[in-house]
Amino acid sequence: MTKRNYLLLLLLFLLSPVAVQSQDKHTFEIKGGDFVYDGKPVRIISGEMHYPRIPHQYWRHRMQMLKAMGLNAVATYVFWNAHEPELGKWDFTGDKNLAEYIKIAGEEGLMVILRPGPYVCAEWEFGGYPWWLQNIEGMELRRDNEQFLKYTQLYINRLYQEIGNLQITKGGPVIMVQAENEFGSYVSQRKDIPLEEHRRYNAKIVQQLKTAGFDIPSFTSDGSWLFEGGAVPGALPTANGESNIDNLKKVVNRYNGGQGPYMVAEFYPGWLAHWVEPHPRVSAASVARQTEKYLQNDVSINYYMVHGGTNFGFTSGANYDKKHDIQPDLTSYDYDAPVSEAGWVTPKFDSLRNVIQKYVDYTLPEAPSAIDLIEIPSIRLDKVATLEGMDFKTTENNTPLTFEQLNQGYGYVLYRKHFNQPISGTLEIKGLRDYATVYANDEKAGELNRYFNKYTMDIDIPFNSTLEILVENMGRINYTSVH
Repeated sequence: MTKRNYLLLLLLFLLSPVAVQSQDKHTFEIKGGDFVYDGKPVRIISGEMHYPRIPHQYWRHRMQMLKAMGLNAVATYVFWNAHEPELGKWDFTGDKNLAEYIKIAGEEGLMVILRPGPYVCAEWEFGGYPWWLQNIEGMELRRDNEQFLKYTQLYINRLYQEIGNLQITKGGPVIMVQAENEFGSYVSQRKDIPLEEHRRYNAKIVQQLKTAGFDIPSFTSDGSWLFEGGAVPGALPTANGESNIDNLKKVVNRYNGGQGPYMVAEFYPGWLAHWVEPHPRVSAASVARQTEKYLQNDVSINYYMVHGGTNFGFTSGANYDKKHDIQPDLTSYDYDAPVSEAGWVTPKFDSLRNVIQKYVDYTLPEAPSAIDLIEIPSIRLDKVATLEGMDFKTTENNTPLTFEQLNQGYGYVLYRKHFNQPISGTLEIKGLRDYATVYANDEKAGELNRYFNKYTMDIDIPFNSTLEILVENMGRINYTSVH
């Protein structure tokens, strides 16, 4: 072999990895009224699916379910309070390993849409905000407030550190990032705040994403009648729950320079369920018909939820309304979604797959087999644990302290007062949040319940006895129609 040929082969060998990498790297932009992937217009058919609501061992299986339904993208909120449960203590491990979740999506051929809030709603505890924000002096949530924006920037910077290299501009699958979330709804209720301030705040969240390093297209997500408060210059406005195609295009054109693309960032194939209330149901036929309507009119969609999963631990939030004061969300987040809480195919899944396959130019794989069930043997409950035998911290104070004042994020607090003399009367707890079991002299005396607006009860406390009130946090408010 001549020296010249050897050098030529060596040069080709050194260049070959670069060539392979360039083939794997893709591009995505919003241009000319379209979503453009690798230079060609593309319609996004996405499904919302949240990583901490699914055991990480099942993530790949669920991604394969989405592919089998015909989707080409997955969307997920990012839950600030899941990743920073205590100030400055970050957790991106196990079911919170967002980077791994995104990588698996890319490996399964799905684009990723990131929705980092910082407010997410999502029927999630406190709408995704860490509970400890309430203990910071001068803090005003969701405002053009120096303290609040200081901590949102720290959160967004830390998020970028974790997954910034997974943007499509860096060779990853993340194509878009949402700024804030349904902010127009908040603006419509907080008319005590000048609209100019609302807009300043919203624009600053967009800028914080850019400052952190997010260089992919950004978008906002609101009801179509709420764009005035939620739309931000430079971010694509998308309409949640809008079924009228003409209205969708009209309102997007008004706030996006007279052109698309047109996207429904939350298309609801099911609905959320509250404690003690009936489970809502949405028919497969109605969802299939609306899906076909979108696809016939070149509208991109994101099913919220395509697979709901489970609110593990104390992660479920609560809605607020004037009638009940609180509507706690369930541990189950099945959402009547096309993929069930257990990860199974449903009739709704089959209906949507049949519609979608008519409008895509790729072959839909078969759904993966359901993960095997295990049989749990019968469990005999023959032991009792008492509060007295548990190791917990105690605090003495003349008046009851809130969970936040006690630095207790979630769970339960037992309030206890000893009486030297017998006392009878009405026990009233005006600020109860959310459910209390009341004991007098170690005997259950009754229950107080915020949902039923039950804040008072008659009680008799014997001589030399203790009043105990065990309070359960059923989830901080994540959404309210009156904010």
